Amino acid sequence: MSQQPTEPNASDPSDNDNRISDLTYAAGIVLGLSYPILAFSTGGRAVFQIFFKSGVSDYLPPTLSAVAALCYLTATIGFFYRRKWAWWLSISVLGFETLMTFIIGSLSFVIPEVIGRTVWRHFGIDYGFFPLFQPLLGLFWLISPDTLRTYEIAFPRFKQSKS
Repeated sequence: MSQQPTEPNASDPSDNDNRISDLTYAAGIVLGLSYPILAFSTGGRAVFQIFFKSGVSDYLPPTLSAVAALCYLTATIGFFYRRKWAWWLSISVLGFETLMTFIIGSLSFVIPEVIGRTVWRHFGIDYGFFPLFQPLLGLFWLISPDTLRTYEIAFPRFKQSKS
């Protein structure tokens, strides 16, 4: 007699502990795909300005854009690789990216001649403000309860009791 596969018991929370909702999963895919695109555009611009554009006298703006591109690529790891270290890496990088967006974005209004045209200038205006809201969305996704369960990140207030 062959046994049929059993459906998970919806009343047993342990069956769904490491499952992620469809919406959370889709948001992670969108972030994981959009971040490399932003890294490619930002990094391409930085490489062009540093190595191929003639008459560049100030390398701070393209260097900041190159740092941003590296942040975007590094953050992508946590959207696809479901490990604790990848989660911590992405949280750290997205926190740094958010901080730099606010610092450089603010400084670009105060001392625009120093900041120049970097990806973080005016909070990412040249990139449709993606550098402003994308890391915030990424951080929100990474700290959502579904994602925390999936990555097996256990913070005391997010733990579910199994009684």
